[in-house]
Amino acid sequence: MAEPLKVAVLISGRGSNLQALIDAFGPQVADSPVKIALVLSNRPDALGLERAAKAGLKTEIVDHKAFASREDFDVAMDREIRAAGAEFVVLAGFMRLLTEGFINAWKDRMINIHPALLPSFKGLDTHRRALEAGVKFHGCTAHFVRHETDTGPIIAQAVVPVLPGDDEAALATRVLRAEHQLYPLALRLIAEGKVRVDGERVLVAGAPRADGIMFNPAID
Repeated sequence: MAEPLKVAVLISGRGSNLQALIDAFGPQVADSPVKIALVLSNRPDALGLERAAKAGLKTEIVDHKAFASREDFDVAMDREIRAAGAEFVVLAGFMRLLTEGFINAWKDRMINIHPALLPSFKGLDTHRRALEAGVKFHGCTAHFVRHETDTGPIIAQAVVPVLPGDDEAALATRVLRAEHQLYPLALRLIAEGKVRVDGERVLVAGAPRADGIMFNPAID
């Protein structure tokens, strides 16, 4: 069996996507293709740090408030990531804009999950904007990170229906459940060597393909 992919997971908050990654790849999982080498937060009070500690994972805090510039903050993060032996970065609710230098240093070795079907609804308030636009499907996207916000080669997407009577909270809950399945899938595909970045597109080999047509409202 090949050595597992050593990843650093960056968080800022409660860490629900981190928990999905721990459930899929944590120390309790035998023969995991992924090893979570570090969980790093820019916020000392991030609840995700408690999740990581409970799972027996190494944690570090790099408080962005202690740095005079974004560049200095990113240098400090990069140092901790490399010291932990991580070779890949996973953003899981990390709420800081990264510098171009940091992003370029980890190009094609850093992924993010966004609560919308990119390239639609980049940025914040995705669920409110989806409801206002009247779309019938919404979802989430796992993608490699580029300097422009919420851009980069798309690895995988999950689609959920927008239902009559949905408000932001209901739609957000449905999308978050999809995120918790999609992000471990995307990381597993990468760790197993099935993902190749070709320009700004991702080619996935050896994985089942979606088929068929979905309708919303459904056809009787």
